[in-house]
Amino acid sequence: MDACFLTSRTISGVKEIVPFTKTRIFSCPKRNSCQFLTRKVAAPISIKCSLSDSWKPLEDDTDLLKDCVNNSTADADWKVFRARLVAGEQAATSEKDSSSCSNLNTLGNKWAHKITEPETGCLLVATEKLDGVHIFEKTVVLILSVGPSGPIGVILNRPSLMSIKETKSNVAGTFSDKRLFFGGPLEEGLFLVNPRDGGDNEVEKSGVFRQVMKGLYYGTRESVGLAEEMVKRKLVGRSELRYFYGCCGWEKEQLKADILRGHWTVAACSSSVVELGSGDQSHVLWDEVLGLIGPQIRSVI
Repeated sequence: MDACFLTSRTISGVKEIVPFTKTRIFSCPKRNSCQFLTRKVAAPISIKCSLSDSWKPLEDDTDLLKDCVNNSTADADWKVFRARLVAGEQAATSEKDSSSCSNLNTLGNKWAHKITEPETGCLLVATEKLDGVHIFEKTVVLILSVGPSGPIGVILNRPSLMSIKETKSNVAGTFSDKRLFFGGPLEEGLFLVNPRDGGDNEVEKSGVFRQVMKGLYYGTRESVGLAEEMVKRKLVGRSELRYFYGCCGWEKEQLKADILRGHWTVAACSSSVVELGSGDQSHVLWDEVLGLIGPQIRSVI
């Protein structure tokens, strides 16, 4: 499948697909059907991603951050520290004592909070402004990369009724009965790996899979063979992988404009929010993420 990017000017505007090599008509799934329909869809967004991971603590938070860093393990993720600071700020607004690290350490295993700019590993949560837009209504998109070619992501909560074998894919028998998820309107085959029980080290050492966030990686068609081998060697479980038909891709400057129009809420999250083994329960992800972000965000979107 040839990678390409979707561009548009307005919600009602005419879509344009810009391929790397040649134009490909993308396919999108019809709800409650195992068939994929080839059709033109009014582009719901004009999309761009800012390439910044430039979060910095406020001056008032600097000493608090230093104290927490000194008391944390060496492998702590900076996004966790940011989440703890956000939790501390929320506690402060509720007139709770947020002056000590002990209060910030109450951050649970599953968390999400709003951020201002997209980054690798963040979520795009569709707002009510995309209601009625078939592809993106009530979707949660995981951003896999914000590289120079433009951001790429997959829709997490669009399970299809199709298995890999029904697509006549060349993926061998190990994954042939795995359910496919609709990842977006652009033709590309991707999969996510969420290894447990020590498999994280093996996945990282392979050098083939790209890290999305701590404990979560993605692969392409070219790395399916290695994933199959790792499953056979019991380094990774079958339930720790999810396969996507299609992906979302944006040209630069487009996603930022859509966020400013209020089409998406941008959120950082822990890897446990992306439950690859949740199967049929994935349709509740949109509500779950909004609940983790907090009720004050619901009024914003």
